[in-house]
Amino acid sequence: MAFVFYDTETTGISTDFDQILQFAAIRTDADLNEIERFEVRCRLLPHVIPHPAALKVTGMNIARVTDPSLPCHYEMLRAIQAKMAEWSPAIFVGYNSLNFDEHLLRQALFRTLHAPYLTNTNGNCRADAMTLVQAASQFAPDCLVVPTGPKGNAVFKLDQLAPANGFAHDHAHDALADVEATIHMAKCIREREPECWSRFVRFSSKAGVNAFVESESAFVLTEFYFNRPYHFVIAPLGADPDNPAALLCLDLRHDLDWVAAMSDAQLAVWVGKSPKPVRKIRTNAAPSIAPVDEVPQAFLGALDEAAIAAAADRLEQDAALRERLIAAVVARRDEIEPSPHVEEQIYAGFIPDGDRARMDMFHLLPWENRVAIVDAFEDDRLRYHGYRLIHERHPEYLTAELRDFYRTHDRGRLMDMTGTAKWNTLFAALAAIGETRAGCDEEQMAMLDAYQTYLQARIAAGG
Repeated sequence: MAFVFYDTETTGISTDFDQILQFAAIRTDADLNEIERFEVRCRLLPHVIPHPAALKVTGMNIARVTDPSLPCHYEMLRAIQAKMAEWSPAIFVGYNSLNFDEHLLRQALFRTLHAPYLTNTNGNCRADAMTLVQAASQFAPDCLVVPTGPKGNAVFKLDQLAPANGFAHDHAHDALADVEATIHMAKCIREREPECWSRFVRFSSKAGVNAFVESESAFVLTEFYFNRPYHFVIAPLGADPDNPAALLCLDLRHDLDWVAAMSDAQLAVWVGKSPKPVRKIRTNAAPSIAPVDEVPQAFLGALDEAAIAAAADRLEQDAALRERLIAAVVARRDEIEPSPHVEEQIYAGFIPDGDRARMDMFHLLPWENRVAIVDAFEDDRLRYHGYRLIHERHPEYLTAELRDFYRTHDRGRLMDMTGTAKWNTLFAALAAIGETRAGCDEEQMAMLDAYQTYLQARIAAGG
């Protein structure tokens, strides 16, 4: 299967409220040879305020991101969706993408009335090259040069990792350059540690993970927290009742007779301790897992393979204990209050079947006819995003009431002075400029001066 390596540059780090400004992707064959590349930029949405630190990192000044000659956000997403659909099916790979870029891409697709789960539907799979690099650093320490920080801790930032491994990363934080750096790191591991690469590819698909779990009574899960590795010898309990694409597994370092002797109330307390004795694996999110007999003994701690096999067999035979552990995990969960902000509701439910056809139709009609499509949406989230799209492009087609709603809504957000807003406000961005100046060169200082003037002008204009 082909690969699609991709990256984004954005207005900030909020995956719910920030915006993609640049998207780049390179399609390769199974051997990582480039087939085609794609890059697109867009101008700033009027209701989005970049964080000054994001402009500093990406080198995008305010004149550049507000350039009216650039495509608008909707036009950019139409181009992205079309190209990614053309390149499907493929394995979609980014660097730290499962924690960041993918969520931003999903949000952008959803807000522009496209199916959001592009990277893991219609035959597509997904994986994260940062997870690959971290796994390689553990399974084959000599495979890569991993930089260290001032305290001797491993550093997995792409702009330091890629140069340390022979990539001339002169344009770090440019989306296309970061894609090239990601491919370089993938090639290093594929060539030097093919077994690690093979697992990475295999577990990019949900089917591959499920097949592995069904074939192994116990296995090793590797996770990184604050760039430190943790290895868990685990055995499956069963599917997460709240998420069919997640598997709950027990850390086998704990004596099962001792665990079974606990009351339900005691189990509910115990499963909440750190590190959590019940680990959750998202089977559709490329977990870093490996067979027990393929990992260094150090990963197993005080356990040996015979003890692991015995514990896994004991757990497999005790359905009641597995059910009690799953129930304890569920009992620990707090009920999540629905967010009042539509931007945070993307995972609040699947799109109704009827609305999927309406979403497709929306993009085919003249703008004056799209209002009727939005009116017909069953899903309130789609109506909110659909009317906003029309308001941004052709507000004259909306009712006066809807035009007033979006003007008032956006002005209230932009001019928010509470200090509690989840999005970047004009005042918050202005306040952040001072701290962003630390360590700036002359060009960056000039960029921040221009951005400060821009923010002050918008505040004076009331948003």
